[in-house]
Amino acid sequence: MATQAQNSRQSVGLLSLLFPLSCLLFLLPGCAVGPNYQRPKVNVPTEYRDAEKLAQQASIADLPWWEVFKDERLKNLVQTALANNYDLQIAVTRIEQSRQVAAQARAQYFPFLNYSVSGSDGKNEFVGTVAPNGGQERGAFAAVATAAWEADIWGRLRRENEAARAQYLATEEARRGVLLSLVSDVAQAYFELLELDLQLQIARDTTDSFTQTLKLFTQRLEGGVASKLDTSRAAAALATAAASIPELERQIAIRENQISVLLGNNPSSIPHKAKLLEQVVPPDIPVGLPSALLERRPDILTAEQQLRFANAQVGVATANFFPRIGLTSLLGRASSPLSSLSSGQATVWSVAGNVTGPIYQGGALRAQKRQSVAFWEQTKLQYEQTAQVAFQDVSNALVSRQKFEAIRGEQEQAVQAYQESVKVSFQRYVAGKASYFEVLDAQLQLYPAENALAATELNRRTVIVQLYKALGGGWNLKDADWAGPIS
Repeated sequence: MATQAQNSRQSVGLLSLLFPLSCLLFLLPGCAVGPNYQRPKVNVPTEYRDAEKLAQQASIADLPWWEVFKDERLKNLVQTALANNYDLQIAVTRIEQSRQVAAQARAQYFPFLNYSVSGSDGKNEFVGTVAPNGGQERGAFAAVATAAWEADIWGRLRRENEAARAQYLATEEARRGVLLSLVSDVAQAYFELLELDLQLQIARDTTDSFTQTLKLFTQRLEGGVASKLDTSRAAAALATAAASIPELERQIAIRENQISVLLGNNPSSIPHKAKLLEQVVPPDIPVGLPSALLERRPDILTAEQQLRFANAQVGVATANFFPRIGLTSLLGRASSPLSSLSSGQATVWSVAGNVTGPIYQGGALRAQKRQSVAFWEQTKLQYEQTAQVAFQDVSNALVSRQKFEAIRGEQEQAVQAYQESVKVSFQRYVAGKASYFEVLDAQLQLYPAENALAATELNRRTVIVQLYKALGGGWNLKDADWAGPIS
């Protein structure tokens, strides 16, 4: 009994010493070796090239998408896409995956607790001998709980957690990029669909015009006034214009299929009544400060989180040079007869500390450190390149907007001139003052001029989509707000 009491006092004394020591190690902040993250300096222009006004803070990117694209049918399409699109759903699952990776990394801060229960029984008998009481029975039973914990003295676990969190935030920004791209893709495809409708109407009007011309020439041929060459040329022009109709119908079906898939549906028709020329083009578009782009573009923010990840990996590689300090403990009961397992004499415990560190790894740790530094340099360059491309995207959209406005003015004059040319040449032909070639030449030039003007009208609207996307539109929207108001 005296020995038992002495052991009990020793165990209590040892535990009273180790408990505050373990608490101190647990709360120790550590020094977190490796570089702390700092955003690299990027060569940010003071203003965008070809900006219509001097740089100002206001930007079209501050507006939610439904205030930029005001067509009601387009709003409904975008809302359906935001609810059902598969790319967006995939992005959400990636966020959940990275969130759990970050949670797993955080778990390393805390002790790992485990349990173990074991039992065995047996009997010894010897052949040819008489064992007392039929042999000796032996049994062993144990039930213990163990705890293991690593003191993060050098910040290795902290850097691993920092890296996992950066990966998680990168997937969050990537999802926002998917949201913005989805809104832009639906709007772009919708405007392209309306432009194809306009081209189809032009093709049908042109076909009707050539039909009337051929009818007139046929009558004049039968009356002996026109030649066979005139009617043959008119028939060829009619067939060419008519052939463009099924081609445009094919393109319309393809564009509708594209929109359907963006909406998360199987390919189908997209009912719509709006006209391209009814889509309002804002006369003035503020673009904000170039420096704001670093805080708004999802791809830039994703690249920055990847840089944070790479920076933390340098810290992890640095911490691997230092020893790891751990604590392990065991508490439970063990007994030979199962009936004694609950008695005080069956208690077992142990507390131990360990220090492990590298001595010689054949240069592996140094190579790992250099690899992580090279990866950091790579991601730093990618971040700077992403920012530079973002400035380019905005500048390209701005200059395109300016030039499309200028092109539209000239093309409108060209279409009006060709329309007048067709009218005058036809009157001269009927009056016998001009040949059919003069009429045909005017008609053949009018058709592509009208199509070119339709394409420019499309470009004037899609450049707004491109500019909104390039500026990181909707950057201030929360996830729940992207769906927009219910109409």
